[in-house]
Amino acid sequence: MEPLQDLNWLLSLGTFLPLVGVLLMLFVPKKDVDTAKTIALGTALATLAVGVVTALKFDYGQSENLQFFASHSWIKPISATYTIGVDGISLPLYLLSMLITVLVMIYSWNHVPSPGNAKAFFMLMLVLQTGMAGTFMAQDLILFFVFFELVLLPMYFMIGVWGGENRQYASLKFFLYTMFGSALMLVGFIALFVVTKNNAADPAAANFSFQWFNENGPDVAKNTAIWIFGGLFIGFAVKVPMFPFHTWLPDAHTEAPTQGSVILAAILLKLGTYGFVRIAIPFLPQAAVKWAPAIAVLAVIGIIYGALGCLAQTDMKRLIAFSSVAHMGFVMLGISTLTDLGINAALFGMVAHGLITGMLFFLAGSVKERYHTLQISKLKGMLKSMPKLGWIFGFCAMASLGLPGLAGFWGEFPALLASWSPAEVLLGNGHEGLFRVLTIIAALGTVLAAGYLLWLFQRTAMGEPAVEAAGDHHESDIHDVNAFEWAAWVPMLIGIVVLGVVPKLLLDLSDPGVQIITKVFKGGN
Repeated sequence: MEPLQDLNWLLSLGTFLPLVGVLLMLFVPKKDVDTAKTIALGTALATLAVGVVTALKFDYGQSENLQFFASHSWIKPISATYTIGVDGISLPLYLLSMLITVLVMIYSWNHVPSPGNAKAFFMLMLVLQTGMAGTFMAQDLILFFVFFELVLLPMYFMIGVWGGENRQYASLKFFLYTMFGSALMLVGFIALFVVTKNNAADPAAANFSFQWFNENGPDVAKNTAIWIFGGLFIGFAVKVPMFPFHTWLPDAHTEAPTQGSVILAAILLKLGTYGFVRIAIPFLPQAAVKWAPAIAVLAVIGIIYGALGCLAQTDMKRLIAFSSVAHMGFVMLGISTLTDLGINAALFGMVAHGLITGMLFFLAGSVKERYHTLQISKLKGMLKSMPKLGWIFGFCAMASLGLPGLAGFWGEFPALLASWSPAEVLLGNGHEGLFRVLTIIAALGTVLAAGYLLWLFQRTAMGEPAVEAAGDHHESDIHDVNAFEWAAWVPMLIGIVVLGVVPKLLLDLSDPGVQIITKVFKGGN
């Protein structure tokens, strides 16, 4: 096999290839929608092919080590480097971003919102792909921040231009919330760099690469670390989004076009949780111990609040959006335990949520296209009028509520198990009782999840089709799953089943890297 250091160009190619498609599309006339679609899909497929090669060349026996690693000087005055690499923690998310982009492109082939702007729409999706993949392969704080922010503008325009009636309000709220969080996160990065540099043996060699932070610290004074962690916490928590920073999400999801909702749910929400696992916890372990109980409390509030919010919704898409608040609560609960099991569960939950909730938003988009409404009261009888779509919806609802044998279960059950017995450093600080109470409350959240998802399925899929009540659609609009929808959905449905039956595919990949992160939390305070 070719040595991995000889393949360090693979990650850069996989990340920046979508921008080649963007450049090509600049020369395509605005009216030539078919050419724009062909270039967009072709670029996304080529990018996924690079991702597949990366996965095949990856050394799974050394998944805790960074592979395809490359480091070059980038912006010398601020000590920023172009340092990249993937390990068992980031590889699944890196590949998921590529897969979701391809599936969204396939779905968009005959679901293009406002065809007059199709070229711009597809260009924004390719820019989004670069930002998402880049965030997962970045190994430098400034590079991470650039890619983290790169996804902001394309999503702002996707919601603001192609969204629903309140799209301008939703897009502005999304932009302002995430910019506020990012500003505090950037301050946290700078403070972390300055403090670590002051404590380093060789301050002249200081740079923003993750490697440098791991080698030179984190020997940060505890009070300082707690404040820096607070800045990172808000930046990442807004992106997750955690309660109480979640209010932008239901508006953004409800108004976004289907493609925007799928990408937002499947990948963008994971940038925040990935930031906790990759940056906040390993670089500031002392502060992570202090913050963990607060994170756990907010995560569990999010689980219950999200579930109750779902029960109150009358709009199908808004209900799915609130379910994301609850599901990401389980991810953050796993992270807050600071244990191997909890963080592995969180990483698994991130991928599972991406597949399951991404599918639910695809289904909501197809339902709206047929019925011209997402009002739950007007969507009766899907199983009779569109049996295939109805059964797929039922399957995804079961996956979302955490049915054993499907991917959702392995994100939630191990997180609950881990929160019952969190890291020893947390037990040493007297938080055992708190975490056990939180485990019981979070477990009730799974009951509420079954309630709102089964109730949604009952109200929309069962009974007699309510054709006359469903708004301004015609019976000719009601058709079952078409070829493009099958092509976009089948890989996700297969992924939900395969990961549900063989969870070790992901857990074995992420565990060695997670053990390195949690090593500092083992053995008492």
